[in-house]
Amino acid sequence: MQLISKAKIWAKSLKRDIVALWLAARDPRVPWPAKAVAGAVAAYALSPVDLIPDFIPVLGYLDDLLIVPLGILLATRLIPAEVMSELRAEAARRIERPSGRAGLIFILAVWLACIIFLALALRKLV
Repeated sequence: MQLISKAKIWAKSLKRDIVALWLAARDPRVPWPAKAVAGAVAAYALSPVDLIPDFIPVLGYLDDLLIVPLGILLATRLIPAEVMSELRAEAARRIERPSGRAGLIFILAVWLACIIFLALALRKLV
């Protein structure tokens, strides 16, 4: 039982940190390299598309268990500590209220931009 409660607490903190990173990507107090990492990690974590599909045994959950937490760790180290604590508090408040479709539209727009960029890059190679 104790392991399950620790896992729930860890999952809640990951969710809060992902929202905090999404906020950090738009915060003017955050340096641009940290904004880029924070935005990329938040977009990847919130995206329904995985680097390694979940149906692949063992490796499918590798991104959920390693890539996302390590990305969060890197991004939070790039953001000033006082700014990150404010963003975490704001993220905790936002998680408690219902969310809109703006986040979904943003994630889909990021993936669409990536696909278009990749298609144009491949087109130039051929």
